Amino acid sequence: MRFLIITAIMIFIFIHPLQAQRTQYCEEHPRITVTGEAVVRVEPDKIIVSLGIETWDADIMLAKQKNSNILKKAIAAIKELGIADKDIQTDYLSVEPRYKDEYDKEHFIGYFVRNIFAVTLSEPGKVEELVTRILQTGVQYIHGIDFQTTEFKKYREQARDLALKAAREKAEKMAGALEQSIGAPIEINENYSGSPWGYYSSWSGWGYNRNYGMSQNVLQEVQGGGSEISDTIALGKISIRANVSVTFELK
Repeated sequence: MRFLIITAIMIFIFIHPLQAQRTQYCEEHPRITVTGEAVVRVEPDKIIVSLGIETWDADIMLAKQKNSNILKKAIAAIKELGIADKDIQTDYLSVEPRYKDEYDKEHFIGYFVRNIFAVTLSEPGKVEELVTRILQTGVQYIHGIDFQTTEFKKYREQARDLALKAAREKAEKMAGALEQSIGAPIEINENYSGSPWGYYSSWSGWGYNRNYGMSQNVLQEVQGGGSEISDTIALGKISIRANVSVTFELK
């Protein structure tokens, strides 16, 4: 135990001067701190459609049977598009008695059965046809269409690299305006605020709309296939963003 204490003290004594030197260096030398932002926009290759069925009846078994019948028709229509069983999943199921007076539980209306299920697509071109067929089977709700990319990490790193380059360029221009130049980076931080990605599209049907924005520094489009699906749904781009702050030595 005594040996461990002595070792810890020696490590502290060794590290403390280094931290003090670093702090003193930062305080004595001029420096500039800037932020860099970048957005990389890519076409989605994974789409999750969230669908809802609601049925009711005074008889609980009939209420459940009505819901089950619509679900069976919907699943059959989905499979006709070549979508596998593993890509069709129940997300939420509830059975709820409802009354005109919910507080006193008087005047019983019936049992309401809600079933929410999700369908995952890897082919954006099937979104329009899926939505059309699903609504024709008796499904009442489209709760959301979530556009994603399976290569998020790759594009996030790409956005981060662009953000760092943007930060350096900004620092060089700011220093140059003051007839200065920048040296080596002293400190680098990645900033996190809100979602690291958002979806932008001209389509906002069924109340769907994701937060999106354009970077002040760098905006890069990753080219892909045609972005138009149909006259109803226009496929947009996923915006993957990165934000960094960098402190440079100022010469």
